[in-house]
Amino acid sequence: MIRYLGLRVLQAIAVLCATFTVSFAVLFLLPSDPVSIAVDSASTGTTVDAAAVAELQARYGLDQPVWVQYWNSLSHAVRGDFGYSIATGQSVTEAIGNAVPSTLALASAALLLAVVFGAAVAFLATYTRVHWVRNLLFSLPPLGVAVPTFWVGLILLQLFSFRLKAFPAFGDQGIATLVLPAVTLALPTGAVIAQVLAASLQTTWRQPFIEAARAKGASRWQIQTRHALRLSSIPAFTIAGVLVGNLLAGSVVVETVFSRAGVGRLTQTSVMAQDIPVVQGIVVLSSVVYVLVNLAVDLLYPLIDPRIVEGRRSSDRSGGADVEEKVHV
Repeated sequence: MIRYLGLRVLQAIAVLCATFTVSFAVLFLLPSDPVSIAVDSASTGTTVDAAAVAELQARYGLDQPVWVQYWNSLSHAVRGDFGYSIATGQSVTEAIGNAVPSTLALASAALLLAVVFGAAVAFLATYTRVHWVRNLLFSLPPLGVAVPTFWVGLILLQLFSFRLKAFPAFGDQGIATLVLPAVTLALPTGAVIAQVLAASLQTTWRQPFIEAARAKGASRWQIQTRHALRLSSIPAFTIAGVLVGNLLAGSVVVETVFSRAGVGRLTQTSVMAQDIPVVQGIVVLSSVVYVLVNLAVDLLYPLIDPRIVEGRRSSDRSGGADVEEKVHV
């Protein structure tokens, strides 16, 4: 277990380093200068002093060679210091810290709704014996994945905010303002979970141990809840961890549609202004969340199915050739 944990931690560090390097390279290769963009937007048509621009570039280290900029950025990022926003002058850590609570509440609510929605659709689709209900439920996940998130948000706004007056259309104050954005963000995520879980349940129902349970007199409900659902939940559990990154990415669209403050809105404004320190801070934050969630998912596998640990032990005794295959079900 210690070897497994150490390997996962090393992989997480490698992912974070790769993410930081790629984001730095992409931002560095952008054709325009972020300091010039910030100065032009603030000057509102007046003449900009070239010396002042050069001073700002020197202050942010943009006049240094690329490898010096990279090393300085990486060494400061390791200490949690991403510098100051070029557009606003605010500390990047403070700007992101102010935006995180709103996005965290939105992503958490959306993930909870997605898991409940996806599990319910998959459970009912594989449990029911009514043919048309089964077909209807199996058609919902592809539809949920195909519909654009911004279109769902606009439909919900039009129906529940402007016509029925049930929920506020904009803002981020109170639980009522969280409902429509969370539902908008949860639909595509829940659809993916439902599709993966339903396929896994169908496969599990064809396993020999299910026939053995039937032969012992177990009811369809008992087989579904005690045997099939637990074993089939591992692929859905894995994909739920991966989709956390999609929730953060989707918050950009949802927070824009519903005019919510958060990391998504901060990302949008920072990208448009080419505010490199803020964008890099958000990229690193997103990758840290993604890595930690997937690390937690990996560590929770043995609690769902203890055979994974037994498989690792057997594999270690036989040379460890198939360790990764058994862990990543």
